[in-house]
Amino acid sequence: MRSRRTPLLAAGLAMALGLAVVPFGTQAQEFTSSQRQALDHIVAVVNEGAIMHSQLEERIAQVRSQMSAQQQELPPERVLREQILEQMILEEIQWQMAEESGLTVDDTELNRQVRGIAERNGMSLEQFADALEADGLTLASVREEIRREITLRQLQQRRVGSRVTLSEREVERFMAQQGATREQAQQALFQRKANAELEAWLQEIRSQAFVDNRLDAR
Repeated sequence: MRSRRTPLLAAGLAMALGLAVVPFGTQAQEFTSSQRQALDHIVAVVNEGAIMHSQLEERIAQVRSQMSAQQQELPPERVLREQILEQMILEEIQWQMAEESGLTVDDTELNRQVRGIAERNGMSLEQFADALEADGLTLASVREEIRREITLRQLQQRRVGSRVTLSEREVERFMAQQGATREQAQQALFQRKANAELEAWLQEIRSQAFVDNRLDAR
């Protein structure tokens, strides 16, 4: 039986990076290379890239494990698959944009993030690596997934942050209505507007991308 540590570590990763969805690529099914080649196929074409069936299955297994650990009710299977594939499509579009923009994360920042995640889970870096290994992962693979997620966060901040503006009147109204300090009002209003702008931006880039969803093609 697989350990349940991976979902908890993934949840810690999500909070550390401040992202809505940040499951890292856990090995969901023990396929051999030949089995993967025989069973794998494209479930979505995204511009010049593709999402494979094996990648979708791994993500679905990760989400199921996380939701089970958090005692959340799973949606119907078909709905779950469609929602997860759509999220993966959005991530692929953003990753392509990040690569085109030349966004990178240096090793110093990456090491700081990895140490922070280990510490928030009450572990040393060595213990963190051992916990990942117990779940069939390696520290190197998780480092690269963290690098990817930080890169996507940088892209979102660059594209969305400039769209968010606050007026003095908005801040003062929020302070009066909520009894908040100026700093609290600014933070709350910025986060609310940023979330709305992010959603609008994601819909925008999704509509502009070439996507061939083949989930029901087989």
